[in-house]
Parts: sequence; structure tokens; C-alpha cells
Amino acid sequence: MDSIEVSTEVYLPPADVYEFLIDFPRYADYSEYLEDVEGHGDGSPGTTYDLQFAWWKLTYTARSEVTDVDPPNRIDWKIVKDIHAHGYWAVEEIDPPDDREHASRVRFHVAFDADSVDSSQFDLPSLVSLSWVVEKVKPLIENEAERIVERIVEDLEGERRPVDLTVHTRPDSV
Repeated sequence: MDSIEVSTEVYLPPADVYEFLIDFPRYADYSEYLEDVEGHGDGSPGTTYDLQFAWWKLTYTARSEVTDVDPPNRIDWKIVKDIHAHGYWAVEEIDPPDDREHASRVRFHVAFDADSVDSSQFDLPSLVSLSWVVEKVKPLIENEAERIVERIVEDLEGERRPVDLTVHTRPDSV
């Protein structure tokens, strides 16, 4: 499986960050390719979200499900159709800098098996292979993760600031 993890510091207590993150439908406001999120539930385990993506000539609706929550520390999820993928948001309290009252480390982690994509779910243009699409989408996933975390920090703190992101990627070793 490939994996991507993006982390940064947010100058709020973990409970405030968690309450913001559990409101998943707002994520469409942060993503270039996520056009809409339709939720079915209250964010607790079993809640599902239809994620409507659009990129290039493709549109696709993924369905994710919240699999576990540990307020205010973690939200686990998985994709429940067409691709094997799962991930989590993790929030931990850290020592704030001298000029701040609170600080939390926020991590967004996603692991996915690109080879598990069900090609029958995509209406690809002629002469375009699914493997070509997958290779083009992999770097977009990393960029999207960075963009989403940066924009969430801005909304959480109420102001734009330089955000120091740590990005870890692990390509499929198989």
C-alpha cells in the first residue's frame, strides 16, 4: 500500500481541533478536486460520506465510513467501495510556543492500494488506461493532503499564517 501523512501544529486545544475535524462535509471547501460531501450520520462510527471528486475528464463518487473515534484524539475512516483505502486524523496536545496559550499536533494519514481500483467504475476516454490515471492521481493525493491541512489551519485559527507541514510518503514496496 502507498501511504501519505501530513502533520502540522495548530494553536488550539485538541478538543477544538477535533470538533472542527469531525464536521467532515466542510472538507469540500478546502479541496480543489472534492466538489461535494454528503453525510449520512452524525460523525460517529458507522457514519458514511459520499465524496464527489472531479479531475481532468473524470468524475467519481467515493464512499467513506467512520470506523472509530476517540475524542478528542482520533477519527478513523475507510473507503467502502471501489478501492482499498483507510486513514485517520490524529490530534495530540503539545507544548505551545511562548506566544500561544495552546498547541496541538494534527496528523492526516491515508493508506491506499492503487492496484485495488475497480476500473469498471470509471468511464475512461479511449486510449487512456487506468494505470495511467492512477500514476497521475498519486501526486495529486499528496498535494491535496497538504492543501487541505493548510486551509484547515487557517480556518481553525481565523488567520492565514505560514504553516510548517511535515509530509511523509511511503510508496508501495511490492
